[in-house]
This record gives sequence, C-alpha cells and structure tokens, in this order.
Amino acid sequence: MTILNGLSFDIEDWFQVENLKGAIAAGNWDSCDLRVVSNTRKILELLRQHDTRATFFILGWVAERCPDLVREIVKGGHEIASHGYGHELVYTQSPDEFRRDIRRSIEIIEGLAGTPVRGYRAPSFSITPDIPWSLDILLEEGFTYDSSVFPTSFHDRYGFNGSSRFPFRFGNGLFELPLSTVRVGNRNIPAAGGGYFRLYPYRLFRYLCERLNTEGKPLIFYLHPWELDPEQPRIPIRSDYRFRHYVNLSKTEKRLNRLMGDFSFGAMNQLVESSFPV
Repeated sequence: MTILNGLSFDIEDWFQVENLKGAIAAGNWDSCDLRVVSNTRKILELLRQHDTRATFFILGWVAERCPDLVREIVKGGHEIASHGYGHELVYTQSPDEFRRDIRRSIEIIEGLAGTPVRGYRAPSFSITPDIPWSLDILLEEGFTYDSSVFPTSFHDRYGFNGSSRFPFRFGNGLFELPLSTVRVGNRNIPAAGGGYFRLYPYRLFRYLCERLNTEGKPLIFYLHPWELDPEQPRIPIRSDYRFRHYVNLSKTEKRLNRLMGDFSFGAMNQLVESSFPV
C-alpha cells in the first residue's frame, strides 16, 4: 500500500530565521534582499513537474509584502496555512501577544488567498509542553490542525518529549501532525526535513523515510525556500549557527526533486483527512 506523506514549506526569507536573529533585527528586515519569491517559485515548479500538492505555511510579514506570491500558490492548487506573522517564538510571547500575532497573519493571508486558513506551524516548532494555552488559542482562532510538535530532544530550541510521534488529536480536539522522527534505541532521531535533510546523506534520509512508511506511518516533511538558495548573503554568526544555516544549500534542490520522485506526497490537509476520517 502506498503511504501518503505530508509535504510542507515554511515560507519565510533567509534573514528571518532564528539562527540569524542576533545579527539581523526584525526592524531591519525591510532593508534586506528579498529572495523568498524567486526561491518559492523554484518549489512551485518542482511541484508542477511532479503533479504534487503541498502546504505552504506562510509568514504574514511575507504575505503582506508579496501578495502575488500567495495568489500563485493558491493558483497552483496548494493549501495555504499560517506560520504566524512576525516569526516570534511562541514560548517567548504572552497568550495575548500570541493571539494578536496569529490573528494578524490570518487576516492578511485569508484576504489574499480567498480561502480559510485551517493549519498552523509555529516558528522554529516553538510549541512545547510548557505552553499548553497555545493549543487552546489555536482552536479558538479557528485552526483545525497544528504541525509544530517535534517529538525529539536533539535541538536546543525546540522539542516535545512524551508526545506521540505520529498524527494524533489533543484533548481539546485540535489535530496534530508532528514532525517526523525515527525511533533508534531510546531516542527519537529527527527525520523531517530542513537542516536534517541537508545534513544527512540522501541515502540515509531515504532509509529513514522508508522505515516510517514500512511501519504504515507518513513522513511529515518540511523545508524553507532559503534552503534552495546557495547564493544568499553570508552573514557572520557563531559557528554552530553558521553550520546549521549554510550546510549543503547547493544540494537541496536536487535532493528535493529526488525525494518527490521516490515517495508519494500530498498537502497537510489531505493527511488530516486520511489520518482522522469522519
């Protein structure tokens, strides 16, 4: 049986990532080289070639400045979802600040897309067990599902230990599509995309995906447009952040093309429907 895997892209630009926050303040974003449109179009072309739908978790800041890009994504038949507005980590915000951030993103994105926004992904997967109120706010603001939980302890910025590794439903009714991990011994090894997709040899990443599918479970995959852009500006930042951000950027586009040929993918809302049938 062919497993439908979830394909998603977090639409933010190179200067908005957490690793560069110490070097580029949000107040300086408008003066940076905007590269998100051309890089997202690379993704849209690959999706067209593979006749595949995906979900685009769009940052409200980007949607506000690139309205035609949002319309292009919708025209391509893809799902539009929210990545918040200002790329602030959820656990650094108060409940009121978080609510204002997602409301602002919804208003902008829905206004451009002309369709309801039902999915959310937190910047840097920053919904953790310490902020359960965030899940209630998402439900109250009209979201059907979240895809922010990363059930691993391998990263210093995120992690949701104790969570199911596979699609589940929170007690309040919100559906969750957690980022993929593979169980090795007593550890959950990240296998969801992003920097892991760039760092691991492709054969290893494919093996991890095959393990998930052999178990009858979907891969929940994510990537950012800037990860297909080896020509982006190089910013002097601390060595571990520099490695995370810039490793193997020149290989990402070819690897993504290969992955889409090796596995069956669909948008996240398709995965919700298949994982939680009515």
